[in-house]
Amino acid sequence: MLSGIRIIRPTHRAVIERFGKYKRWKESGITWIIPLHIEKLYSVNITEQMTEVEQQEIITSDNLNAKVDAQVYFKVKPDEENVKRSFYSVYNYQEQIIALARTTLRNVIGGKPFVDVNSKRNELNNEIARAIATQVEKWGIEVVRCELKEIRPPEDVQETMNNVIKANNTKTAAIDYATATETKADGDRRATIKVAEGDKQSAILRAEGQAQAIIKVAEADAKQIKLVNEAATEYFKDNAILLKQFETNRDALIHNSKIIFTEKGMSPIIVIGDSKEGSSIIPMPSQMPPVEYRTSMKKSKT
Repeated sequence: MLSGIRIIRPTHRAVIERFGKYKRWKESGITWIIPLHIEKLYSVNITEQMTEVEQQEIITSDNLNAKVDAQVYFKVKPDEENVKRSFYSVYNYQEQIIALARTTLRNVIGGKPFVDVNSKRNELNNEIARAIATQVEKWGIEVVRCELKEIRPPEDVQETMNNVIKANNTKTAAIDYATATETKADGDRRATIKVAEGDKQSAILRAEGQAQAIIKVAEADAKQIKLVNEAATEYFKDNAILLKQFETNRDALIHNSKIIFTEKGMSPIIVIGDSKEGSSIIPMPSQMPPVEYRTSMKKSKT
């Protein structure tokens, strides 16, 4: 009785045969079989496994010989039907999957140019994995992924590819430099335009300010004239001529002109100038009553 006890690990699944015929399957745990070779238990690992696909030379579609090796990751599906398939549908899936992977690599890579083989590894990995998975599905196997480890072209082709890469890098650097120069020139142009626009706006604002100042001065002068007129109307109603004479005297004194006063008051003439020979005499239309002036003037006589 004790000799029939069997323990199955969580990483395995088992099938039990009676007299060489499938009887049942068993998950992890303890089980009992009829001893004395009446029943036999066979277990299979259901964890993910990795197998190496040995390096081989493959001719690409553009007739280049490339050395390629890869790794295939797979596992047995843990349900009863697929566990039975892994025992009864394939003789040795661990060895046969390697041969299948080598054939699949030749079929997939052999139909592509070397440029695609070397630059599109992710696409190749997925395509190879799908092709292998289709073939091993009837074995109860799940292909997890496929990885191309190395793709090595002939030495002369590798050297040519390196030169092409260097040339492309130089070209890219030249394009980037030209783009940077163009961007800088465009930035300088926009900065110049902004400065010109700023100067233009500043000039407009200055002109507007000057115009407003002129308007303000004109308005002040108008108010002053209005006040003078109102004062003249109110306080000098009948003495308009006398007011004009006062204004003339004021302007003359401002410009350092000479005014002659007589015993009876202001002289009817105004002498403008420093010398007698070069003086100008302006006759006044009428005399004014005596007025006493006290002022200091440069180059003038009272």
